[in-house]
Amino acid sequence: MTKLELIKEISKKTGIEKVIVDATIEALMENIKEHVAKNEAVNLRGFGNFYAKKRAAKVTRNISKNIAMHFPARYVPVFRPAPRFKEKVKKTVS
Repeated sequence: MTKLELIKEISKKTGIEKVIVDATIEALMENIKEHVAKNEAVNLRGFGNFYAKKRAAKVTRNISKNIAMHFPARYVPVFRPAPRFKEKVKKTVS
């Protein structure tokens, strides 16, 4: 499902104009990005948690060039689904 399809579906179910739904979804996504970028968790009860997780520095090897490549420690965005969300997916998709 794309963002446009999501907007259309929400608009149809709620009766709210697509422009308003689009602005709301954009604001939600922007807020989540801002808070995770500040290393703050965003918890949506019943849906899941968005947060930043630190990845350790590591050294890997490029086999074709036979050189070591160094990757510094960094933070990556992570989503952890709520137990109810996981259970619904498990029942529906199986």
